[in-house]
Amino acid sequence: MADSDEEYVGDVTEDEDDLQVSRNDRTRSGKRKQRGAAEWELSRTWETLVEGADGTISSTVEGLLEAGKRKRLLKDTTPLQRGIIRHLILILDLSQSMSEKDLRPTRYLLSLRYAQEFVREFFEQNPISQLGVLGLRDGLAFRVSDISGNPTEHITSIQNLRTQDPKGLPSLQNGLEMARGALFHTPSHGTREILVIFGSLLSSDPGDIHQTINTLITDKVRVRIVGLAAQVAICRELCTRTNGGDETAYGVALNEQHFRELMMEVTTPPATYSEKRNASSLLMMGFPSRTVEAHPSLCACHSKPSRGGYLCSRCGSKVCSLPAECPACGLTLILSTHLARSYHHLFPLINWVEVPWSRASISSACFACGLQFPPVPPKEQWHTAEHHAKGMSASSRYECTACRNHFCIDCDLFAHEVVHNCPGCQSKSMRVPDDVPITSDGMDTTA
Repeated sequence: MADSDEEYVGDVTEDEDDLQVSRNDRTRSGKRKQRGAAEWELSRTWETLVEGADGTISSTVEGLLEAGKRKRLLKDTTPLQRGIIRHLILILDLSQSMSEKDLRPTRYLLSLRYAQEFVREFFEQNPISQLGVLGLRDGLAFRVSDISGNPTEHITSIQNLRTQDPKGLPSLQNGLEMARGALFHTPSHGTREILVIFGSLLSSDPGDIHQTINTLITDKVRVRIVGLAAQVAICRELCTRTNGGDETAYGVALNEQHFRELMMEVTTPPATYSEKRNASSLLMMGFPSRTVEAHPSLCACHSKPSRGGYLCSRCGSKVCSLPAECPACGLTLILSTHLARSYHHLFPLINWVEVPWSRASISSACFACGLQFPPVPPKEQWHTAEHHAKGMSASSRYECTACRNHFCIDCDLFAHEVVHNCPGCQSKSMRVPDDVPITSDGMDTTA
């Protein structure tokens, strides 16, 4: 019987074979539906993988990674007036809805991890800004960390939440009211912003939240919300009204990566449009130097004994770290490097363009890191080797339109997201002609 079955399978015609495959597909589809999985829920990720000329999929994987990196760089680099001194309140939903596991490992743990990354990135991009953290639980809002410019304090406070479990219902109105009260006394030269990580589909509010929205608009507080479940009507209305009709201020995370991207978008200062464009507004700041005392003394910010610190340039009070506001006289104390790091938001580095194969022979290695580029294939293969992903370069080369140097994708990412300067332009501006004599101490003798 087994032999006859094998003979029958071997004699199946092409049409019968296709019919048998379709039956198997319908059987598998029926089993999936019995388990509760619909057809549209399945993602055929393996269909995007294509073997390369060497028989491996390494080139395809590298292309997908490069497309993901390049996608983050394709942003609008138009210089805009932005508020580089920001005051932001981060509100975390700590209710029972955050225990869902649709985002791995859970919404709660993933939100805490991304919140820590957000704090680090926020102060990296906005070193002279202030940040505070609030939590929503049991219909109440509570303070996780006070408004300050020290990222270590915020990260430590967020880490302490890992020992607690999400419970109760959130109150969006209570969180907004507490955040508005914390931002009420902030100076007018800075922005007032609220970022809400909201994983619930309801809000247990004690009053009319529409009155809270009107108060936020009066106090010029901008609210952005990252939803983790689905779009909520009151959240969309809140973000749209407090951001002047901008509907992009409210986003719902599709997956873990999209959740992180929505949070990291807030690290860029929002565009501001002052009513008095021609009037000059000056802000007094102090630039103290670090001092180390022979004997410990109390700092003005924490009242703790320490030997090192920064002395206020106006009243001489000692603070532990910068940037900070002097507790005695209220003077803003920063370092010159903090001001320089905030400058790149006003004049962002322009996007580099893709280099086609026709111009790829100009360079053989990355100008910044020296990484060897792929060799240029024959001309008849240029069309077949082109990538179709938007913004990707088929030659793995990206060119700065100012200095005309070629860079790899990693240097492109590092230059735009970390240093915010082009290595080629910087080296070109500092280049010394070969015929200029230089002394042993590095000084130009022709001056």
